[in-house]
Amino acid sequence: MQDLTPSSNSHDSIERAIIQERLRQAHYSFNLTLIATGVSVCISLASAGLFLFGKLPESGVTALGGVASSACCIRFAKDANDRLDKMLKELDD
Repeated sequence: MQDLTPSSNSHDSIERAIIQERLRQAHYSFNLTLIATGVSVCISLASAGLFLFGKLPESGVTALGGVASSACCIRFAKDANDRLDKMLKELDD
């Protein structure tokens, strides 16, 4: 009869694949955060331009969009960082 318990070698390779996938996802999250930060900066600059040209209501709405984008960027970065910290902790165990 064949032994159905996984060998430590296959367990290590599965664990390594999971770690690589988590790193890939963290990398994509980081890149998405950089892109979102760039968009947020552009929105903030547009808001400043509207304010300088005297379009106060439009600048307020645009500034609110910039603040919302910044909040999302910060959350994305924190989530990616937390995932990496969790992975490092799991590796130490």
